[in-house]
Amino acid sequence: MDGSGFDQHLIQFGLTLVFSFLIGLEVKTYRRHQKERKPYDFFGTTRTITFFGILGYIFYVLDPTLKLYISGFAGFTLLYALFYVQKLKEGRSAILLYLVSLLVYSFGPLLVRFPFWMATLLFVTLIFVLNAKGIIERMSESTDTTEFETLGKMVLLSGVILPVLPHHQVSHLVPISPFAIWMAVVIISGISYVGYILQKYIFPDRGYYLTGLIGGLYSSTATTVVLARKIAAGEERSVLEGGVIAATAMMYLRLIVVAGVFNMAIARELLLPFVIFAVIGFAVSLLFLKDQKGTSGDALYVDRNPLELGTAFLFAILFVVMMVVTSYVTTRFGLHGLQVLSFVAGLSDIDPFILSLLTGKYSVTQAQILSAILIAAGSNNILKGIYALWFGGMKKSFRSALVVMLLGVGTIAWAFWV
Repeated sequence: MDGSGFDQHLIQFGLTLVFSFLIGLEVKTYRRHQKERKPYDFFGTTRTITFFGILGYIFYVLDPTLKLYISGFAGFTLLYALFYVQKLKEGRSAILLYLVSLLVYSFGPLLVRFPFWMATLLFVTLIFVLNAKGIIERMSESTDTTEFETLGKMVLLSGVILPVLPHHQVSHLVPISPFAIWMAVVIISGISYVGYILQKYIFPDRGYYLTGLIGGLYSSTATTVVLARKIAAGEERSVLEGGVIAATAMMYLRLIVVAGVFNMAIARELLLPFVIFAVIGFAVSLLFLKDQKGTSGDALYVDRNPLELGTAFLFAILFVVMMVVTSYVTTRFGLHGLQVLSFVAGLSDIDPFILSLLTGKYSVTQAQILSAILIAAGSNNILKGIYALWFGGMKKSFRSALVVMLLGVGTIAWAFWV
């Protein structure tokens, strides 16, 4: 065997040992926190799981035909089956640790046959799942069954119907194919869905400031309205105002992600201004968090599920309408018309408009599209500032509304500066 082969096996064995040992430690911690734990669970100790991972690697390397590896798997399963019979007699039926052991047993083959990231991903997943019992239980208790129906319908439309949609343009009015339209809807809905899940299930009752952060990922405008109403009700003013500003700061980061998905060239141009305004927003919002005791609050605001078919179809319709309007305005009125349209579109839901700019083909340059996105984002901030004043009251929401509006004005000014 040459030196390179020796080094390779040494690295693979070392990684198997480290991953297995760390999972063993995590399993030990997991068992310590369980209400029902038995000291004689033979696969529940750190050393047992470590040795099991090492056996998986050795058996796989020694016999390329996999007979030895499969025999080890079968022997362990038989041994567990005998043990499981005793567990059932004691009223215990969980097989989680058995499944964890089997996954640890697979570290060796994964490190030999696949790139390093595969085993690393499995390791991180195991750590996450073993630590996520509380979150999973809370989600299970609070999840509405209609959530799964909604997700199933969207998966049906995306995975079954999407592939059969035409890939070519079907109308001269809409400069994009039906496939691309629905794909865009799925991606935008998916990004919003992440914020929705974080809001409703992962971080409920975690504070008003976190409401602003996560709400900005989902809908900064809706989050501003909800937090402003809390301000009007006389609740923790400084923390709520910080949440309003944080929602707007998060919107900038969200738009960078959206742009990166559909038009990387535009995303690169947006990166500098949007990161600058996001950092300013986060910095100012943190200044409002003087009273640390005031960071708690009611449950996070949850809007409608963005994967609901009605919401998705409405977004698709608005997307198409904005493409038609944008195409008409740019053709008829050129840059000045696009700038006016951008400002007007910012006074509503800006996602359909920005998506139409990122995916459509118009008689404008990339620099002009960049300017239009900046104007729309700035205009939307001005709208949120108005909402903050309207729903939160002039005296109570003035500071946060002023900051959000100044961010909007600055964003628009950047559009004309570049």
